[in-house]
Amino acid sequence: MMNRDNPVWLITGCSTGFGRELAKLVLERGWRAVVTARDASKVKDIAEGHGERALVLPLDVTNTAQIEGAVAQAKRHFGRIDALVNNAGYGYLAAIEEGEDNEVRAMFETNVFGLIDMTKAVLPIMREQRSGLIVNVSSIGGIASFAATGYYHATKYAVEGLSESLALEVKPLGIGVLVVEPGPFRTNWAGPSIKQSATLIDDYASTAGERRKQTEARSGNQAGDPVRAAQAIIDAALSDEPPLRLLLGKAALELAHRKLDFMRADFDAWKATTEGADYPQGAA
Repeated sequence: MMNRDNPVWLITGCSTGFGRELAKLVLERGWRAVVTARDASKVKDIAEGHGERALVLPLDVTNTAQIEGAVAQAKRHFGRIDALVNNAGYGYLAAIEEGEDNEVRAMFETNVFGLIDMTKAVLPIMREQRSGLIVNVSSIGGIASFAATGYYHATKYAVEGLSESLALEVKPLGIGVLVVEPGPFRTNWAGPSIKQSATLIDDYASTAGERRKQTEARSGNQAGDPVRAAQAIIDAALSDEPPLRLLLGKAALELAHRKLDFMRADFDAWKATTEGADYPQGAA
């Protein structure tokens, strides 16, 4: 469980969106925060007026030397880390066949391996404390999939699977894991932050192509409020029993239930075939 007595939060990707709003709320509560971004100048305003309670550091989660340096500085400055928020990440629009190998691998480096490296760097501190909370910002796209975002979904499904195993491993050590799954929110995800494949194949115009257009059109008009989302994350972190998964927004809840119904229908329809794959009972 997270220490609630003036906790120290280390948050990645604070220049925009959830990371920025969460860092602001943490500091407004009088808590301590390590506020990070690839370009630290973009987050200095968050720390203004908070004195020694705010530590601003440059951090690119694909740079292992920067990760090690930031975690070491956080430990020196505050003496502990109570919550790690793996928020840095971005999206990529492309049909699977349209995907550009270097861009896909770069996204995996940030969304998956950056998250892993951050977690591994902080865990020794939390294990020594016998307390802490790892917050992995996934997405409803870590549960349900759509055309044009297959590679992004692949990164978030990876985060989901990793987080489930991590939760089992660290719970006996007093450390919790919270996976945050936002639906559409008014962040830069669908705007300036998103990347797209330059390749466009006509055969995918009505599927992936159409979804690309919809994603761009919705940017700035999503129902989700990043400030309320940040408060929801804090509420879950302060809970006596934080959930493993926290959906954010009505759209996320509807999509998650729809996915569960879809999976259950498939499982039930093919039950006989599924069970028939075992050796017959009583067979040697």
